Amino acid sequence: LDRTSPERPENTLSSDSSSSSGESGDEDSLSEGEMASLKEEVEEKKKLIATLRNKPWRMKRRLKLLKECQAFVEKFEGALGKGKGRKLYAYKVMMAKKMIKFNRDFDNFKTACIPWERKIKEVESHFGSSVASYFIFLRWMYGLNLVLFAFMFGLVVLPEVMMGLPYGSIARKTVPRAEQERAMDISVLLDFGGYCKYSILFYGFYNDERTIGVLQFRLPLSYLLVGVGIFGYSLMVVIRTMARNSDEGGDGGDDGQFTFAFKMFTSWDYLIGNPETADNKYASITTSFKESIVDEQENQKDENIHLRRFLRVLANFLILCSLGGSGFLIYFVVKRSQEFANLDQDELSWFEKNEVEFVMSLLGLVCPPLFETIAELEEYHPRIALKWQLGRIFALFLGNLYTFLFALFDEVNAKLEKEKSIRNATIWGLNEYYSNYSSYHNTTDIPPPDIHPADVIRGPCWETAVGIEFVKLTVSDIQVTYMTILIGDFLRAMIVRFLNYCWCWDLEAGFPSYGEFDISGNVLGLIFNQGMIWMGAFYAPGLVGLNVLRLLTSMYYQSWAVMSCNVPHERVFKASKSNNFYMGLLLLVLFLSLLPVVYTIMTLPPSFDCGPFSGREQMYNVVMETIENDLPAFIGNIFTYATNPGLILPAVLLMVLAIYYLNATSKNYQNANLELKKKMQMARDEEKNRRNNKENTNQVMQDLEDLLPNRSLLPPAAEEENPPPVREKGSKSPKVAKRPGAAANGKGVNLQNDVSLAAPNPKAAVTHPPGPRGLSGNARGPPPGPVRGRGRGTPPPRH
Repeated sequence: LDRTSPERPENTLSSDSSSSSGESGDEDSLSEGEMASLKEEVEEKKKLIATLRNKPWRMKRRLKLLKECQAFVEKFEGALGKGKGRKLYAYKVMMAKKMIKFNRDFDNFKTACIPWERKIKEVESHFGSSVASYFIFLRWMYGLNLVLFAFMFGLVVLPEVMMGLPYGSIARKTVPRAEQERAMDISVLLDFGGYCKYSILFYGFYNDERTIGVLQFRLPLSYLLVGVGIFGYSLMVVIRTMARNSDEGGDGGDDGQFTFAFKMFTSWDYLIGNPETADNKYASITTSFKESIVDEQENQKDENIHLRRFLRVLANFLILCSLGGSGFLIYFVVKRSQEFANLDQDELSWFEKNEVEFVMSLLGLVCPPLFETIAELEEYHPRIALKWQLGRIFALFLGNLYTFLFALFDEVNAKLEKEKSIRNATIWGLNEYYSNYSSYHNTTDIPPPDIHPADVIRGPCWETAVGIEFVKLTVSDIQVTYMTILIGDFLRAMIVRFLNYCWCWDLEAGFPSYGEFDISGNVLGLIFNQGMIWMGAFYAPGLVGLNVLRLLTSMYYQSWAVMSCNVPHERVFKASKSNNFYMGLLLLVLFLSLLPVVYTIMTLPPSFDCGPFSGREQMYNVVMETIENDLPAFIGNIFTYATNPGLILPAVLLMVLAIYYLNATSKNYQNANLELKKKMQMARDEEKNRRNNKENTNQVMQDLEDLLPNRSLLPPAAEEENPPPVREKGSKSPKVAKRPGAAANGKGVNLQNDVSLAAPNPKAAVTHPPGPRGLSGNARGPPPGPVRGRGRGTPPPRH
């Protein structure tokens, strides 16, 4: 015991070490063939994991195979290396898996960070992609205005608040003495007078000093660059969005074939696990079927072309008359408001004070339904009718806006004349003060007059007046939009919902019924409002922040209204695959909004006592002052050469030629794509016809073969005679032909199964009856073999 006891731990240790080394040796002893087969099997398992979703199997079987494949890959994937490289390979595989998981989680996080994505998907599932496209456009507009607000607030408003002079220090930042008594009245504040007028919301509050604060911030230059940079950034974003949308292409129709088959069998998402999500998906698929059915019905419609042309011409004539009447009405109202401005404001009623905003909002509310009623004469496809409706409402809003601007600039010219007289009177008064003071005190060191900022005589500040008009238009548009939804949709839905049971007719099917979401009116309202923001932001920096609040509340308010008060359109249709139509209208509004601002900067003189450009002949002189005083001389020369008309005109001509060339190249590419599509369609049709002809030919040949006798009973050809049966010694029957596989079992060839699968039968017609069975002399008869259903042969009769 004493001798064997110390040996047992050694044996045990050696056995343990041998077992562990055996396991590692098994892994290291894999041959190259085993490694290759293992690698191939791992790749097959990976491929199965990737394509498991497309297998027509039950979910239980899918999950079981998925777990097995994942376990196999995790177990053997690291064994494909050798020695130390195996650990490195396993580490790389692990890191690759973690990176894939991180990318997937990050993509999910980015999707979750998209604002209002779930709300928009819910609207799309119940109302179709056309209604959802409005909310997507609204979300895009909110993002754009958020960036514009960051520019305006960070580079204009915040520096003035942090580093500028406080309220009451100078005249432009102080309410006049005559207005202080009513400066805090609600009626005055609602008209953006009083303290609102002399605040950071409007142009006149900002100081004209070249630099302010410790940082020597150049506020006038920043104000001008931000006012122009808003248009530049918006132009860049709109063009970039249009370029990205153009890659998707299409006009909303289905270019491929088998539309309904694809929708039927491939629309469902099998990863849905939430019942509410499943209901939304079901509603979305149903809506997509309705959209496709409407497209097919419109494609197959027959129409009377002459009657249709007459009705469309009549509709356009009526709409042009409406547009002209609305423009004349706005011009008349603005001229009338200028007369009211010269009267005592206390004697005017609320309607007379806000007549311009009320009339413009009323026209925007009444004219779109009128245009939609007139458009019923045209009977366009819903998608085409929507584009025509958008274009007409766009023409209405744009005509109203420019009519308002023309009338407003007439008022600006009148204020400039009044401001010139006030400026001359102020200069004359100061000269009289200086001369009287020097003659009375006999000194040339004359202090400035001791006048409180509230008592200083000031001009009308036409920039602030223009900004107030734009802010009032925006606020009145918000009020009319929200009141229309509250009364026209919510109250209407309440009446239909609760009075339908006790009414004398069906309120849901008849009048008034539930309202439909007005896509064209809401989209054009957004574009029209954005045009006012672009034009008014230069005169009222706080207007961008007001618009951000408006878009934020509109998303929640309108999504609630459309889900609770509206019903889907009777003619459901798909939106365009790209929103370039909306973006095209927005781009046109951006260009037209830029014109009044550029005209103001380059032509009109700024007010002499308010705003960051006061005391200068033109607003753009701020840039020239900065170049002359703060930059080297050669930069000024470069800027002078760059602004030379002799250089600008060739540059513009070159850009026009480049645009023409790119447009021609784009059209050539489009034609080439159309030709390729036609060739692919022709090749597909030829393949289909060839396949159909082949199937028809095979069917004809099969029918002809069915008319022939049984193949197994046809005699073989004369040249394919079988040798006579060989008798074995001592046997009474000929030797039976056996198959190689049947030799061990002792079974012969089955005549019914095996002979019919042997050499091909001749297709010649049968000209003589078959001979008697079993006659060895009959060379044309069938070879000797077993009788049907039996396993032994029949001996020939003896002669």
